[in-house]
Amino acid sequence: MNRNLFITLLIIFNIAIDQISKVIVRTTMIKGGKGQINVIQDYFQLIWVENKGAFLGMGSDMNPTLRLIFLLILPTMVLGYVIYYILKTKELDRMSLIAFCCIVGGGVANVFDRIVFGQVTDFFYINLGGVFRTGIFNVADMSVTTGMIMLLFSGIFNSKKKENVSV
Repeated sequence: MNRNLFITLLIIFNIAIDQISKVIVRTTMIKGGKGQINVIQDYFQLIWVENKGAFLGMGSDMNPTLRLIFLLILPTMVLGYVIYYILKTKELDRMSLIAFCCIVGGGVANVFDRIVFGQVTDFFYINLGGVFRTGIFNVADMSVTTGMIMLLFSGIFNSKKKENVSV
């Protein structure tokens, strides 16, 4: 498959899965804790909230101008640069390329929400009995997090590969 087509399809796939899940949540759930759905008892729940901030609501109390700059303009510029970078850097290994596409897809999906709705729809919540607990997040957040973890592993794997080659 053509590399640029692969990049485009993977980014679109990430955006589509996120946006479809958000439409389902907005049309079938009740906003807030009253409409929570226990998927796996209290360990995994669906709770629909609208987030005006960034990750875990950070920045939701910023004034509108700062929120526009830090949650819309700056992320759009960074996403634009990452798209440029992955299209121009042909030496990227497959895992890094997929990771960057996940990051861009998730980022674009959340920026889209901010432009269209003025906030981001979040709905996943995990609580493993106090051992591990998340804030409320969405599919785009999972895409970005997965991409970051993949980049970390790719960096570790590639540095070990370079060490073995140079020895």
